[in-house]
Amino acid sequence: MKVLVVGANGQIGKQLVTLLQASDEFSVRALVRTEEQVKAFDKIEVETVFGNLEETVEQLEVAVKGCDAVVFTAGSGGKTGYDKTLLIDLDGAVKMMEAAKNAGVERFVMVSALQAHHRENWNEQIKPYYVAKHYADRVLVDSGLTYTIIRPGGLLNEAGTGKITVGENLERGTIAREDVANTIFASLKEKNVFNKSFDLVSGETSILEAVRSL
Repeated sequence: MKVLVVGANGQIGKQLVTLLQASDEFSVRALVRTEEQVKAFDKIEVETVFGNLEETVEQLEVAVKGCDAVVFTAGSGGKTGYDKTLLIDLDGAVKMMEAAKNAGVERFVMVSALQAHHRENWNEQIKPYYVAKHYADRVLVDSGLTYTIIRPGGLLNEAGTGKITVGENLERGTIAREDVANTIFASLKEKNVFNKSFDLVSGETSILEAVRSL
């Protein structure tokens, strides 16, 4: 299975690319925006393709063509305005879905946010971010793609434990980015999470066991 990682230069994306590159089951293509990113991925022999989520669907279609799955782990980041949140986290995500469908790619894994599906539980300080995630997720569910929506809690830059908790509705919690990357990896071919959405935080269950319990 060849996987296009959108957001490959992000903290979760980089870890996922490394996992896919080391696997015998997958090959990986990283969506990048700069020559510096190309050089960094060249060092670990990862295929790259130029693309920008503010481009047209047709341009993004070129980037995804020949792949079997898309993982969307891109984000506008906390340093941009909410205009970029709208353009990247919502419109960029939807355009990537359209590009995948046009290119005949059926599998799409979305990295969302904990409780993005319940408006009453959104963090008021970053409410526009939750709006973007909420509606991108809804479009994906209705897209006809074979989706998995992963909604992680607060992201931590620390070593993963390899143990998680998953569920439709979880209390607020945190999780290491490494564990998020490993959960995405486990979810790509696990049919148990096809066309499912779930919250994700640290826990006491091994990643594969937790994914298979859904």
